[in-house]
Amino acid sequence: MPDPSLSVRRIVYRGDDASESDRTIPRETPVALTYNRSTHAVMLATPDNLEDFAIGFSLSEGIITNAADILSLEVITVPEGIECRMDLPPDRLDALTRRQRRLTGPSGCGLCGMDSLAAAIRPAPTVPAGGTFTPDMVQAAMQSMPAVQTLNIATRAVHAAAFWTPARSLVALREDVGRHNALDKLSGALARTGESAADGLLLLSSRVSVEMVQKAATLGAPVIVAISAPTSLAVEVAAAAGITLIGIARSDGFEVFTGFDRISQPRAYHVA
Repeated sequence: MPDPSLSVRRIVYRGDDASESDRTIPRETPVALTYNRSTHAVMLATPDNLEDFAIGFSLSEGIITNAADILSLEVITVPEGIECRMDLPPDRLDALTRRQRRLTGPSGCGLCGMDSLAAAIRPAPTVPAGGTFTPDMVQAAMQSMPAVQTLNIATRAVHAAAFWTPARSLVALREDVGRHNALDKLSGALARTGESAADGLLLLSSRVSVEMVQKAATLGAPVIVAISAPTSLAVEVAAAAGITLIGIARSDGFEVFTGFDRISQPRAYHVA
């Protein structure tokens, strides 16, 4: 399996000076997801935690309902890239065959290959009620991420998705060049250990678009906390799914767009 990062030579310009040195960058590799030897999707991803990615992708696409639906899983390096080879039981394979589609998904896109407008904005499942969280918890959760984003520390070029609970702090974190891939990897990691996402915060180092909300709802995460702002469709779908959507989560605060009741109000509260 190739390393998730590699070193390349570069020339650095600073004002009137230039210097030559090495820089670590993330590896981006075609990853085929196959079911019973038939390719369903080819994604560009970071070759790390690919078992988690295969399971998480399968869950978010509705191909399986739990990790046990995959009878076998192998990650194989081939000349053109990497294959995640999965075997499904007959009922899951039949369901997949009936709606089979092929797609090529670059790391910045989560909707390539959709065969209708309805598929792009499909309703998200309603999430569990979950608990409530204080503003201090939200900020503590986000502040726990950077120190363990090892690939991003080395490359400054990858996204992360993480799960945090008040009792256990940071439970799991996954990284990838694609923000959707990072979330699928996290989803797969939680599914493999039987971890419920209902009692904590789903943390994202990226903006929140509608497909990220759809994936979070499938995961059963009642609260999303992201470093950037959400899109309009993300807010609309999050509200319909009962998700608390938090954006612009920085060291000095954050903004809540939906599901306000899950975040306890501070003493000082102003309405503009």
